[in-house]
Amino acid sequence: MEDKTKKSDDIVPLKKVNNKKNYRPNVAAIVLSSSYPSTCEIFIASRIDVEDAWQFPQGGIDKGETPKEALYRELKEEIGTNDVQIVAEFPQWVSYDFPPAVASRMAPYDGQTQKYFLVKLRKGAKINIKTKIPEFSQYKFVQTEKLHDYITFFKRTVYKKVLKYFKKEGYI
Repeated sequence: MEDKTKKSDDIVPLKKVNNKKNYRPNVAAIVLSSSYPSTCEIFIASRIDVEDAWQFPQGGIDKGETPKEALYRELKEEIGTNDVQIVAEFPQWVSYDFPPAVASRMAPYDGQTQKYFLVKLRKGAKINIKTKIPEFSQYKFVQTEKLHDYITFFKRTVYKKVLKYFKKEGYI
């Protein structure tokens, strides 16, 4: 008999996290270079629409989509490849509020609640940020210790929490 119960990673939290804020369900990928684990370098990219705003690939979860399905779709849409191996998954959803300048463009959402995945590019995977609808102007791989030199201010707290977990678990 087939098990029809939902796995925990298939459950997307409701948009209303509480009565005050409206969060957009979202996935984010911490992309390790294909040379991991011998070298631990993480992909970051600069947004095309916000000057000097570096971040991980991320995007909304479509209705009926699981977080893993959204992860693969978003990677293909944003960096031109979803040829990755999932290394680990952050065990909880994490949320952040948009700063006022971003919130006005993202209405009706006040922020995002995200499921984070640590993924490794497979050998031979080709990144191409010149996608159908480009979101990034440039990208680079950086050492973990250098990430906070680049990451946009309103994502730093969430990034720090997630990276700390993956480091504690021995992944990075």
